[in-house]
Amino acid sequence: MPKITTSIIPEKQTVVAIKGEPESLDLKAICVYIATGFFLDNDTFWKHKKVLRPGTENVLDENGYLVSSSQYFNWVYNPDETLSFSDTVDAFGELFEGVINRQVEDKKVILPLSGGLDSRTQAVALHKLGKEVSSYSYSFKNGYPEGKIGKAIANQCNFEFEEFIIQPNYLWSNIERLAKINECYSEFTHPRQMALIDHYSKMGDVFSLGHWGDVLFNDMEVPKHLDVVQQVEVLFKKVVKPSGMQLAQKLWKHYGFEGEFKDYLFQRVKMLHQAIDIEDDANARIRAFKSIYWAPRWTSINLNVFSEVKPITIPYYDNEICKFICKIPESYLAKRAIQIEYIKRRNPALAKIVWHQEKPFNLYTYNYNKSPYNLPYRVYSKLNRMRKAIMQKPLVQRNWELQFLDDSSQLELKDYIFQNSIVPKELISEVHNNFNQKDKVYHAHAVSMLLTLSLWDKLYNK
Repeated sequence: MPKITTSIIPEKQTVVAIKGEPESLDLKAICVYIATGFFLDNDTFWKHKKVLRPGTENVLDENGYLVSSSQYFNWVYNPDETLSFSDTVDAFGELFEGVINRQVEDKKVILPLSGGLDSRTQAVALHKLGKEVSSYSYSFKNGYPEGKIGKAIANQCNFEFEEFIIQPNYLWSNIERLAKINECYSEFTHPRQMALIDHYSKMGDVFSLGHWGDVLFNDMEVPKHLDVVQQVEVLFKKVVKPSGMQLAQKLWKHYGFEGEFKDYLFQRVKMLHQAIDIEDDANARIRAFKSIYWAPRWTSINLNVFSEVKPITIPYYDNEICKFICKIPESYLAKRAIQIEYIKRRNPALAKIVWHQEKPFNLYTYNYNKSPYNLPYRVYSKLNRMRKAIMQKPLVQRNWELQFLDDSSQLELKDYIFQNSIVPKELISEVHNNFNQKDKVYHAHAVSMLLTLSLWDKLYNK
C-alpha cells in the first residue's frame, strides 16, 4: 500500500480521502477558515477530505483512502544546558550553512531580501558558502522603501540585485491563476510575489526562502510559567481576525449550529494546544503550536506561487533545524539573539545595515530604539507621513490597500464577492458596506475572505 511521510513543517499540504465521511461541505471548518484566514489542523473545505498532519507516516489503500497515520516527530523542549550561548551560535552556524549547502547545491540561488533578519541570515550563509545569488526586494508603491535595505545587503555580498515596486491592481489580472495555484486555502491579499511571478524564471535555478525563521529563532514574548488557558488566550488573539470572527459567528448561526462559534473555536485550539507535551516553558509550547498548525496551513500555502515557477528550498523548515530548536534554551532564542550574533560574527558589515523592525538602528545599536534615542527618527517619520497625507499619497503598509481601494478595483471586488453560494447575500452586503463606510483596516480581512471563498466556489465547488 502507498505510504506518505510528511515533513515536520510541510512546504506543501497533501489532501487525502477519508472513507465513510459524507461528500459535503465542512461548514464548521469554513467558519474557522473565515475567522483566521486558514484551515485548522487537518480540515479542508470538505468533510470527506483531510490534510495529512505534519511529522507523520501515513498509509493509503489502493483507492487513495487514508488507512492509518502515526506520528514520528513531536515537538519537545529538552534544552541542553551544558551548551554555552557562544557554542550554540557556532552550532547554529555549522548546521544552517550545511542545510543551505545541501538544499541549493551548485545551483544559482534566487534570494528574496527583506529588511529583517531571516533573509539576512541566509545572505550571510550563502555569501560564506560562495554561492551564485540573484537577489531582489520589493516594496509597495507609496510604501516604506524596503528595497534600500535589500540593496545594501546585496551590495555587501556582491549578489546580483533587482528592486521591484508592487503596483496597484496587479491582483485582478492574476486572480484566477492565483486561485488555482494556492487552491484558495489562504486569503488572496498577502502574496505580493504574485505580482512578479512571470519574472522569477529569468533570475536563477532555485529559491532560498526565509519563512518561519522569525518564529523558530525568537521567543513568544510570554512569561515562562504562563498557564495553559492563558497560553490559549494568547494564541487565540494571534490567529483570530476580529472582522473574520464577526462574520464567522453570523455564518455559524445561519448554518444552524448549536452554541457560540467563538466557544467552539476556543475549545478546538485549547484541545490541540493541550496535546503538545511541553510543560516547562510557555514560549516553547506556543512556538510548537504555531509550527504544527499555522506554518503548514497558512505560511506554506502561498509558497506555491514561488514553486509554480522554480523549485523552492526553505532552510528554516528543514527537519534538522526543527530538531535543533527543541534542544536550545529559551533564553538563547529570545529576542533573535542567535541570528544576531551569527550575523555579527560571520559578516560584521551586514550587521551594520539598518534592521527594518528597529529602523533606523542596526544589529549593533537596536537596543537604543527607545526614548529618548529614537525621538528624532519618530518625529521625522511622523512628519513624512503627514507630508504624504497632504499630497494625498498615504503610506501603503498592506497589500490590500493596493488592490481594493480605487474605483476599478471596487467594481472587480464587488463583482467577485457577490458570486458566492456559500455565504448569504445579506451577509456579503453587510461586510461590503462595512468595508466601504467604516474602518477599512478592521473590515479588510472579512472582505478578503469573501473574495477567496468566492473564487473557490467558482473554481472548485463542483
